[in-house]
Amino acid sequence: MSETVIKIDHVTKQYRLGTIGGGTLQGDLQSWWARIRHKEDPNLKIGQKAYKKNEKFLALDDISLEVHKGETLGLIGRNGAGKSTTLKLLSRVTAPTEGNIYIKGKISSMLEVGTGFHPELTGRENIYLNGAILGMKRAEVTKKIDDIIEFSECEQFIDTPVKRYSSGMFVKLAFAVAAHLDSDILIMDEVLAVGDMKFQKKCIDKMLSIAKNSGRTIIYVSHNMNTVRQLCSRCAVMSKGKIIFDGDTEKAIDLYLSSADDELLLYNDYSKTYRPNFLTAKVRMLDLEILNRDSLLVKDGERIDFRIHFRAEEDIDGLCLRMMVHNADQSPIATACATKFASCRKGEIFSKEFSMDVSWLSGGRYKILMAAYETDELGSVFDADAVWPAFIFDREKRSKLDWKSRYYGDFELPELKIIKRG
Repeated sequence: MSETVIKIDHVTKQYRLGTIGGGTLQGDLQSWWARIRHKEDPNLKIGQKAYKKNEKFLALDDISLEVHKGETLGLIGRNGAGKSTTLKLLSRVTAPTEGNIYIKGKISSMLEVGTGFHPELTGRENIYLNGAILGMKRAEVTKKIDDIIEFSECEQFIDTPVKRYSSGMFVKLAFAVAAHLDSDILIMDEVLAVGDMKFQKKCIDKMLSIAKNSGRTIIYVSHNMNTVRQLCSRCAVMSKGKIIFDGDTEKAIDLYLSSADDELLLYNDYSKTYRPNFLTAKVRMLDLEILNRDSLLVKDGERIDFRIHFRAEEDIDGLCLRMMVHNADQSPIATACATKFASCRKGEIFSKEFSMDVSWLSGGRYKILMAAYETDELGSVFDADAVWPAFIFDREKRSKLDWKSRYYGDFELPELKIIKRG
């Protein structure tokens, strides 16, 4: 077995809830005096909850994990599962409440955009700063700086203070520095989500090359299961501060996706659903009701019929609807549209019924992203409203084969027919 470079031994991390200290001695004394008299804290802001002195939150609950040299380990789980806390402990940003962590080698971390960068320094100066933090000499950084700048695609701006960089430029330069400097362990927390698709592929190829050719160890946290599949040879699933699975990447992803607490609702209210800020907001989808069904398990030969209520915020001539079907790991696989099905006037509330054929899908769980949009005379599309997920449904498993979308795709075509001649 290869050498162990990281060992997490029964580690627990606990945080106190609420604000610790009032900021001034006078404020702390006022809060203390109110507390012993069982009075309301005079320093609490409107709507702020008063926590008990010993009220705590367990971010990590007695976890143990070993990572070997040259291994690429993925950490996946829902928000709040403890992934980022684990990476902060490994990066020595904070210390464990209980337990021990043993690390052999230098660690280079990207926990968020611009970690370790000074906004007033230029990109070039920050490269040297990051090298110094990792314990490298100036000559060692100078030897690699041309490769770092070329990889980052920031040559034009390398002598500009990084406070003027976009978030994408930040990520490109930060990743280039982390990937090229001589650290033994590379830690990344969802940082590739900011970069463009071309740069993401470039980063994944670089990390695969690093793990294969240089023997460096990579720990990668992401909600993008496709990048986890491409990069990670092993995967651990976290839930509520515990590691519930550690092993094969595909099995880990299947467990993570199957444990999501999605609700298959026949009625979906969109009044409190988040909307992106790029929408024109000319129309608002109020709700969606599934018609003539007792459940959202769709069998062979069945369609999904649904009714949507709309409210027009402005006049629209030729409202359109787009239904994007995503699989369980949120990859888009197909789209169905209804074009110019209604015209509406400001303040009008109306409903339309639609029917969608999903018989071409393989068995499994699917989510719908729904958008109401309009087009102009040049064919340009303007999204007026969008909700995610609009609703979720299950397609009945029908094949005798144990269907794996990863290998076979999401479309299950009709069975082949044998042609008899003569």
